[in-house]
Amino acid sequence: MSLQNSEDEDKTIYKVVVNHEEQYSIWPEYKANPLGWNDVGKVGPKAECLAYIKEVWTDMRPLSLRKKMEEMARNPPPPAPVDNTPKGPSLVDRLSTGDHKIVVSQRPEPTVKALKEAIDNGYVRVKFTETKGGTELGFKVDAGASDLTGGNFDEGTGKVRIVGGLTLDYVKVRCIAEIDLKTLEGVGHLEKVAEAGA
Repeated sequence: MSLQNSEDEDKTIYKVVVNHEEQYSIWPEYKANPLGWNDVGKVGPKAECLAYIKEVWTDMRPLSLRKKMEEMARNPPPPAPVDNTPKGPSLVDRLSTGDHKIVVSQRPEPTVKALKEAIDNGYVRVKFTETKGGTELGFKVDAGASDLTGGNFDEGTGKVRIVGGLTLDYVKVRCIAEIDLKTLEGVGHLEKVAEAGA
C-alpha cells in the first residue's frame, strides 16, 4: 500500500463553524454540527474554508477574554495598597545586635573532625537557632581573624573563635562564631562590612 498525501485526496466539502467564544473551525458539510457550534455560511473545499477562517479570525483570543480585557482597559483595577506598616529590623540587623545561639552545621553531620576539616578547607557552616526556622550560613574562613588556640581538636575540648565573610540579603557581613568544641554550640553574631568608597 503506498502512502499518498491525504490533502491531495481530500475531496470532502467542508463548512465553517463558529462557537459562542467566536472561535472558528471547519466541519464536514454532510455531518451535523458539534454541540455549541453554528454555521457561518461558508462552504467549500478544505483549503478554501481555511483561507476564509484565516481572513476573518484575526483575534485568536476567546470572546470572553477579549471582553474581560476591554473591561479592564476601561476600568483598570485600583493600584494595590502600599503597605506602610513598619517592618521589623532586617535579618542582618537582628543578627548584628548582641550574641545569638549557634550550632555547627557541617555535613553530613557536625563533628569536631568535620569542623576541623571545614576550617582547614576554608569554609564553615553555622546555624543561628533562634531565628524563625533557623538561619544557616556558610562563610569563608578568615584565618588571620580567627583564633583556634583555645581549642583542642584531637580531644574535642576548649573554645575556638571562627571569623569569616559572606553576603546575606545583599549585605556584606562578617560572621563571628565562638564555638565550644565539646558541644559544637556557642554564640555568634554578624558585623556589617563597610564597602570601600561607601
